[in-house]
Amino acid sequence: MLRLATDQNFNHDIIRGLLRHLPHLDVRSVQDAELSQAEDPSVLEWAASEGRILLTHDRSTMPDYAYERIGSGHRMPGVFVVSDRIAVGAAIDDLHILVTCSRDDEWEGRVGYVPLR
Repeated sequence: MLRLATDQNFNHDIIRGLLRHLPHLDVRSVQDAELSQAEDPSVLEWAASEGRILLTHDRSTMPDYAYERIGSGHRMPGVFVVSDRIAVGAAIDDLHILVTCSRDDEWEGRVGYVPLR
């Protein structure tokens, strides 16, 4: 099962719903790591050091920083950009599929988008 991280503004209702379906899901937030005020590159560095795919709603800057990190030859376990315009239940369903059907290394160096449809 994938290991996840959430950035500062990620909707925690989505995480709570995901944990109801997957109680053993390994997910940490930047708040857990005391990085609430960290800039995007630092958040990506932390997620990479933890081997976690980052969940974010930030489609304006986070993908660019992720690709910049990849271009610099740094490890980037992956980013899932979750639209903040879809229903919480739809986000939970799509993330459930991604978490349970993906291999640990499948998203290395990639940015994925939710909704999947």
